[in-house]
Amino acid sequence: MASTEGGRQGTGLGFQGAAAAQAGTAPPRLLLHCCCGPCATAVIERLREGHDIALYWFNPNIQPEDEFARRLEAMRALAEAVGLPLHIEEGGEEEWERAVAGLEAEPEGGARCDVCYRLRLEHAAAKARELGCEAIAATLSISPHKEAERINRAGVVATQSANIGEPRLRFLAADYKSAGGFQRSVELAKQFGLYRQRYCGCRFSLSLRA
Repeated sequence: MASTEGGRQGTGLGFQGAAAAQAGTAPPRLLLHCCCGPCATAVIERLREGHDIALYWFNPNIQPEDEFARRLEAMRALAEAVGLPLHIEEGGEEEWERAVAGLEAEPEGGARCDVCYRLRLEHAAAKARELGCEAIAATLSISPHKEAERINRAGVVATQSANIGEPRLRFLAADYKSAGGFQRSVELAKQFGLYRQRYCGCRFSLSLRA
């Protein structure tokens, strides 16, 4: 089930790059896959200059249901606060289970995570094509527990799979934890009063926190 919320009504981090707006040119449209509200804060702040950002939520890995609801609520609160549209795609749990089948014994941070990244970014790429965006990005690399290189690789593969026809979609590769990005996300999450989770999201990561 897909839905869109929000717009350009909020204040704070802003919607589009001031430099592009002052120059009278339209900034490139970017769809930002958000793993959660707290991680998205500092990434939005970093990307707002020079990009017309829309937010995207597709995270069928998050379990249990009440945890999923709390994280989505925080994402909605952030989108409203910064005045950015939020495209929500719920469901996908069975697809996720099929994707990680056979990888249950993998350690946290192993091959199962690569599959999870790719699945979510493939959906983001498909949504970006639907919306006419020129690029996608992902907040995932802001986590100190995740390797940016692997996330970037999954993003490149996802956009390549979605590139049938023109215009070409690209993945904005980055390591958002660099230059104090993670610490900034903690500060901004407190500023916005967002719920901050204690595990990555899937039942496998939850078991490690038990």
